[in-house]
Amino acid sequence: MARTFTVRLLSFLTLLFVSVAARAADVEFLHVWPGWRNAEAFDRISEYFGGGENHGGQVILRTQPGVRAGYYFLMRLKSATAHAGVRIEVNVIRPDAPEPKVFAFAAALPAGEAVLQLGLTGPDWPGGEKKNPVAWKITVVGADGKLLNEHKSFLWEKPAK
Repeated sequence: MARTFTVRLLSFLTLLFVSVAARAADVEFLHVWPGWRNAEAFDRISEYFGGGENHGGQVILRTQPGVRAGYYFLMRLKSATAHAGVRIEVNVIRPDAPEPKVFAFAAALPAGEAVLQLGLTGPDWPGGEKKNPVAWKITVVGADGKLLNEHKSFLWEKPAK
């Protein structure tokens, strides 16, 4: 009887360790700050001296690369391993449309922490700074199509009644 209990306990602990180790390899959302950013927020002094846009160690991706002003999702992510060819999908329910709109971005995530800004710019965010999304969900998918993680706003799913 005691031997059976010990075997079951060891099996459970092994399964728990394997699931925690597998989860640790996935991408972790440390924080997501959604909000409007004016084009001037991206100005750096180096641009005035003939340099291009300076991202300051951040990855900045926009739906309309030539337009800086927009609604951004500033994210801090952490990954145990580097991931090349990651697809990040931003699903947004805008105030002017009840159906979710999906925006996809391609990125590479280094091992450790990374800061990304995903911008819905130009015609992809009508209404400017006065509008906020009703709900949103961000999904990180690996090059192999495996879901690495997702993060969503409270209103993305309807609360149980």
